[in-house]
Amino acid sequence: MSDRILLVEDDAALGKQVAEILAREGFGVTWLKDGDEASRVDLAPFSLVVLDLMLPGTYGLDLLKRWRAKGTEVPVLVLSARQDTSDKVRALKLGADDYVTKPFYPDELVARVVARLRRPDIRRGDGALRVGPLEVDVEGRVVRVDGVEVPELTKVELDILAALAKRPGSAFSRRALVESCLDPGKMGTERTLDVHVSRLRKKLGDAGALVQTVWGIGYKLVAELAEGS
Repeated sequence: MSDRILLVEDDAALGKQVAEILAREGFGVTWLKDGDEASRVDLAPFSLVVLDLMLPGTYGLDLLKRWRAKGTEVPVLVLSARQDTSDKVRALKLGADDYVTKPFYPDELVARVVARLRRPDIRRGDGALRVGPLEVDVEGRVVRVDGVEVPELTKVELDILAALAKRPGSAFSRRALVESCLDPGKMGTERTLDVHVSRLRKKLGDAGALVQTVWGIGYKLVAELAEGS
C-alpha cells in the first residue's frame, strides 16, 4: 500500500499540480482546500501532511498548533509563499518537520517528501523508541546505545531524549522542551535545559552527537550524522 498524503492547499491550480506530482510518484493524495475542513480530518491514516499557511477558514499555523497540541505525530511539510525567516522559524517551533517556499521545483518537493517518509524515524516495538543506534525504553526508563545500556541518566535527561525520539529529525523549541521535560516547581529555564542537554550528550558518548542544536530554535535528534559532520 502506498503512503497516503494529505494536501491542504486552497489555490486550485497549484493544488492540482502538487496532487498530480505526488500521484505520479505513487502516493495516495487527499486534497482539501479549506482550513476548517482540514481541522476536522483524522490524520491517523496519513503518512504526511503538505500544508499551505494562507488558507480560508483556519490558518495553517493554527492547524499545525492544534495537531501538535493533540499529540499528533504525523510529519508536516509546510508549503508556503511566505519566505521570511521568522515565518519559517515559527512554523518549525510549532512542530513543522520541513518548510518549502513557493515557487518550488517539482523535483525538490518530491525529494523532500520522499526524504521525510523514508527517514528512519520512529520504530515502535516493545514500548521502545528506536532512532539509529539509540533505543529509548520509555516504560522501562532505560536508554541503550547499540544494545548497551547507558547508566546514570537522570529523569530529565531521559525525558528530553524521549521527547526528541518521538519525532526524529524535527526541531523542538527550547521552550517546548522546558515546559514538557523540566520540573515546573524548580523554575526550569532554557539555560537549565542547555545544561541538561550537554550532560546528556556526554553520557551518550559518540551517540551524543546525534542530539543536534538547531540554532535559533532548540534541538533535534537524528538517526545518523551527515557526511562531514
